[in-house]
Amino acid sequence: MNTQKRKSTRLARLGRALKLNFVKLLRAPGGAHKVSIGFALGFGLELIVISTASLIYLAFYPIVRLSGGSLPAAIVGNVIGKLTFLPILLMPLAKQIGSWILPAHGMGQGALHENAFMELFRGNWFALKELLLGGLDILAGMSVFGVLLGFVSYFVVKILYVRALRRRHERRLEKRRQAAASHTPASLLIRKQPQS
Repeated sequence: MNTQKRKSTRLARLGRALKLNFVKLLRAPGGAHKVSIGFALGFGLELIVISTASLIYLAFYPIVRLSGGSLPAAIVGNVIGKLTFLPILLMPLAKQIGSWILPAHGMGQGALHENAFMELFRGNWFALKELLLGGLDILAGMSVFGVLLGFVSYFVVKILYVRALRRRHERRLEKRRQAAASHTPASLLIRKQPQS
């Protein structure tokens, strides 16, 4: 029973974190296009963070600024990418796709690839090349996933952003109508009193 409570509180926290980041996304400066580009870049770049050993963060700000995206939206996209655990889940599939894209070095074959770390500790420096080439496979595959998921997330965020803005605008109009309706009788009474 205690573990069920923990799971439900974790899911509730995750839901609150996603909702908070979505609200931050709606309040990010810029229009729907700017916010969507920023989110798509942040989400797509998160997929290659692990395979670049976080070095992509050095180019994160310039990439977002040069593309004309919103930096707060890019940060939100990056955080949501972390919360989904997609970079870890997609890594085996990314390695396979990367080996199709970069078949020239023939990665993933032989006992050396399986024990590359152990061979490196034994002083076999060829294993370092093997590890780096394996990293290139993953980087190529994760780059493909980053482009695809970033492209899809651009349209998803743009649709959600426009819908949320419409809802906010409709709520404001409704509040103004209610405020105008509630003030009308009082103002008529004030105007009628001096005449009588």
